[in-house]
Amino acid sequence: MPEPEPPYGIIANQLKQGNVIPFLGAGASLSGRPADAKWDDKTKSFLPTGRELAHQLADDASLPSTDAFDRDDLSKVSSYYAEVSADRAALLGTLHQTLDRDYQIGAIHRFLADADVPLLIVTTNYDDLIERAFQAKGKSYHLVAYPTDKDALKAAVLWWQPGATEPEPHAPKSLPLSLTDTTIIYKMHGTVDRQTSKWDSYVITEEDYVDFLARMTGQTAIPARLMVEFRKRRFLFLGYGLRDWNLRVMLRHLKSALSATETSATPTPEEREDLRSWAIQRNPSELERALWLARKVNIYDMEIDAFVDKLREKMGG
Repeated sequence: MPEPEPPYGIIANQLKQGNVIPFLGAGASLSGRPADAKWDDKTKSFLPTGRELAHQLADDASLPSTDAFDRDDLSKVSSYYAEVSADRAALLGTLHQTLDRDYQIGAIHRFLADADVPLLIVTTNYDDLIERAFQAKGKSYHLVAYPTDKDALKAAVLWWQPGATEPEPHAPKSLPLSLTDTTIIYKMHGTVDRQTSKWDSYVITEEDYVDFLARMTGQTAIPARLMVEFRKRRFLFLGYGLRDWNLRVMLRHLKSALSATETSATPTPEEREDLRSWAIQRNPSELERALWLARKVNIYDMEIDAFVDKLREKMGG
């Protein structure tokens, strides 16, 4: 039985109306990367996969395991690097060095920057590809990021207004920002600060994920105003795999938070949390397919660049 194609017409129409939240995973940052390319710490044209970065950190830290179960696990390797071989500062320095490069901007990032309507874009990637795509188009955006490593910001989010070089810390429930005429980019797992490294923030170790998920449970990780938009719109997941436990738990907590969000006494049909969403993922396993469908997300097996090409064609350019 042939693989079904994504409903390009529906997705295109929903995007044009601003009813879709693109949700970028690790696979989105590999847009445009040659299929047979190999990454090492000297590569400047494309980002590493999570596995490649884990292997690099494992080698640097002399991880005492040759088991792929350990060496492929970025959060586990990062924890060993920061807690046993060195410290958190050394890990942050290595991550900044890896991310502080003008990697190629992908087709998906350029596509989103070309949108005629303001979007709410969510990403769990630390890189600045989506920001640079908007900058290349001369389009403004608000940047909101989850902070780590600063005790004073443990219950806050960081907000860079368009063109700002310094962020404003805000309590998630009081962030004075809503989707009007300017795109919002929300970096759920932190961001690299290529200007100063002062605001570098990475949810990467096992402990980071536990802290982040605890804040999601307490509704202090995602700004309340963004949660309102989450409840009203559909999601387009790009480059996500559900093999990692932390992503599965994050989506579960997100669904719980959506159910608890109150936008009106009687939600309209557009505000229901059971709206159908879509995911584009290369080579999903049968388990991942089942997990996506259980979350009312239709999963399609294809490359993100091929999906973008067909969606551009459907949208007339």
